[in-house]
Amino acid sequence: MILQREVHIRTSGHRDIHDITSSVDEVVRASGVSTGLVNIHNVGSTGSVGTIEFEPGLGADLPEILDTLIPPGRHYGHEQAWHDGNAHSHLQATLLGQSLSLPVASGRSVRGTWQQIFFLECDTRPRERTLVITVLGE
Repeated sequence: MILQREVHIRTSGHRDIHDITSSVDEVVRASGVSTGLVNIHNVGSTGSVGTIEFEPGLGADLPEILDTLIPPGRHYGHEQAWHDGNAHSHLQATLLGQSLSLPVASGRSVRGTWQQIFFLECDTRPRERTLVITVLGE
């Protein structure tokens, strides 16, 4: 069995983080898959998905750390080519990744008690994001 659905998220721009766990769980339930995999993929190169304990402290810490590691600025090669101010957005999203796969067991995505699924907007402006959630298994 394979089920694929799109989830749409409106973001406010750089550092906007969303808990998408319930959206993913809803697609897994709708699939009827008991054992398999769920993949969450952001369509675009300046947003990322991952897992974290979704609470306000970490929700602020993660983007802050990313800005420390890969700060906004005009010194990137991408800026020399496009002058659009979002080279750091591409690099941060690439570092975290645009896709995430989790096992499905007993009809649920397998996560720890304090492990939620997030989407992080790395781009500099508000965006309408599309996440493709694919569940496969039996």
